[in-house]
Amino acid sequence: MKEIRTRFAPSPTGFMHIGNLRTALYAYLFAKKNGGKFVLRIEDTDRERLVENAVETIYNTLKLAGLQHDEGPDAGGLFGPYVQSERREIYYKYAQQLIESGNAYYCFCSKERLETLTDESGNRRYDKHCLHLSREEINRNLAAGIPYVIRQNVPIEGSSTFNDLVFGEITVDNRELHDNVLIKSDGYPTYNFANIVDDHLMQISHVLRGMEYLSSTPNYNLLYNAFGWDIPEYIHLPHIMRDKQHKLSKRYGDANFEDFLEKGFLPEAIINYVALLGWNPKNDREKFTLSELVDAFDIAGISKSAAVFDEIKLRWLNSQYIQEMSLEEFEKRADAYYENLPSEVDRSLLSRLLQPRIAVFSDILEKLTFITGFDGYDIALLEDKNSKTTLGMAITVLPEVIKLSENVLVWENEALFEAYNSLTETLGIKRKQLLWIVRISLTGQASTPCGATEACVLLGRKESVRRLQYSLQKCLENYVK
Repeated sequence: MKEIRTRFAPSPTGFMHIGNLRTALYAYLFAKKNGGKFVLRIEDTDRERLVENAVETIYNTLKLAGLQHDEGPDAGGLFGPYVQSERREIYYKYAQQLIESGNAYYCFCSKERLETLTDESGNRRYDKHCLHLSREEINRNLAAGIPYVIRQNVPIEGSSTFNDLVFGEITVDNRELHDNVLIKSDGYPTYNFANIVDDHLMQISHVLRGMEYLSSTPNYNLLYNAFGWDIPEYIHLPHIMRDKQHKLSKRYGDANFEDFLEKGFLPEAIINYVALLGWNPKNDREKFTLSELVDAFDIAGISKSAAVFDEIKLRWLNSQYIQEMSLEEFEKRADAYYENLPSEVDRSLLSRLLQPRIAVFSDILEKLTFITGFDGYDIALLEDKNSKTTLGMAITVLPEVIKLSENVLVWENEALFEAYNSLTETLGIKRKQLLWIVRISLTGQASTPCGATEACVLLGRKESVRRLQYSLQKCLENYVK
């Protein structure tokens, strides 16, 4: 049985777009499910769009995502080099073979002439002008150093049919195809040519890519046939949309892997969610580890319909991963968000409070503003209809709370709760009312990840007393009998 070999062939032109990440993931899953090899190839022939350090971004993304390639520029293999810019002589050799067989030709047309060419629909289309040059004219132009490209010679009659494992049998009229450029004037191959040569030489058995390449596939198959090479199996993937009308696009700054990491999403949650964008495991299950995805993956579950990227759903899935973490793992991942906290803050307590209350780790920053960004608050928060508190009640309660807080022996959650609870009996108010007044005075926020006594512990005795005194002063300034 022929070995299953898939490839991921990104261009180093920026961050890892979610659509590219899904292609890598599906290629990885399909290869591993079938005991095959997953190959990384860097397609860097578009020299004008190269971005510095983008190759390192590709390596880092695959590493964080857990998609370990079996062959590639940094892993080696039998079919290298795995960087296209290092394979120029290979492409040129095969382009010459196509010229000799009549399946490609030199084109010396100027940019100005090309811009004047359109078909009956008004679309730009090459007219095969240079296909008819004599051998003498071609040699003369080459000797004179006139810039040229090498074009594919596509038949103008008949049709081309191929089978895709997702979309089924597809037939295209050859008149709709273009004489694609194979070798550019700078000597580098186009994607339309390099991927054919590389996939053959690297023995790629299954090509997974976005469905935008469906229309180009007949051109590719004509090249395979011209060389007498076997055509790989095709698995074209549906679009990922940012809404019902627009697909995700790196060009327009849409979602990329590093953006989501910076927002505090977990790489394993991102991979889990991306796997479900266009693939259905045929049950209601939504949470998978990478190894579980390998076991469950089946191309029969790939949809023909576009998938809409839903960040709300991703947040929910990410929250499931967070809630299942050990406290130690949560603290480790949350530590970067604790950098601006005062040293006396009990980080272990803070983590226990935050873990069930956040969906992504960046939520921590907003949850901690009552510690890091307290500079007063709207005094009206103390006038609460639900707890039935008033400024007058706060003015009565706060001096006693301050006195107790200054003198309580044990500054711990349970001890503070018992002390404040006893105070409610002395003051003749409900516990809910006292705790509301204390929490608002300490945090300045109606909603916090902690209760009143937990806020006391997190802030420490000195800061808690300072804020209680501040609150009392504001109440006195604003109270009108």
